[in-house]
Amino acid sequence: MENSKMELQHVNVKLLVRDPEKVDLEPLIPVFHGWIQKQVGEGLLLDVADYRHVDAGPGVVLIGHEGDYSVDNTDHRLGVRYNRKAALDGSNLDRLKQATRAALTACQRLEAESRLGGNLRFNGQEMEIFINDRLLAPNSEGTRKIFKSDFDTFFQQLFRGNNFSTSHGSDPRKLFAVSVKTTQPFRVSDLLENLI
Repeated sequence: MENSKMELQHVNVKLLVRDPEKVDLEPLIPVFHGWIQKQVGEGLLLDVADYRHVDAGPGVVLIGHEGDYSVDNTDHRLGVRYNRKAALDGSNLDRLKQATRAALTACQRLEAESRLGGNLRFNGQEMEIFINDRLLAPNSEGTRKIFKSDFDTFFQQLFRGNNFSTSHGSDPRKLFAVSVKTTQPFRVSDLLENLI
C-alpha cells in the first residue's frame, strides 16, 4: 500500500534529556497541576498521574483529552514525551509536526521552570518518535518502508538539512519507533522555528 494512503495517527514524540541523573521528577507534580489550572498547551488538560515507582516506566504524566505530556523513563531513557491520543486531520507530515511541536513546547516550558532548577534540558541531538497504533503501524520492516519518505522529509525540515541518522527496533511486541540523532546540536527554540 502506498504511504499516501496510510495515515499516521497517535504520534508520540520523546525528546531525550541531558544529564538525566540530575532530574528530580517530584517537582513535576505541582508543575503539571499548574498547567491544568492555567490550561497551557494544546487541548484540554485533565489530571496528573504519578508512576515514579515504576522502574523504567512512564514517570509523571499530565493527562489530557487530545494528548498526554510526560517526563518518561521508558527503557531507562529519560525524556519529555507527548502522546497524541485523538485523531488529527491533515497529512502525515502535518501530524508529525503537530506532535513534535507539542513536545518541544512542553520541553521549552519545563526548561524554563524554576522549580526544576534548570536541570531538565533537551540534549539537543536525539529524539524518538513512536506510533501508538500497532494495527496501523506494526513494528516491522514493511512499516519502515511505507513511512520512510514521510520521516525523511520531516527530519530534513526539522534539522535544516543537517546530517542525521535513524534507527529502529525490531521487537514485534513493541511500538513502531524511529530514533533519530543529528550531528549538530539544536536548541528547542531552533527546532520550533524549523517547524514553521
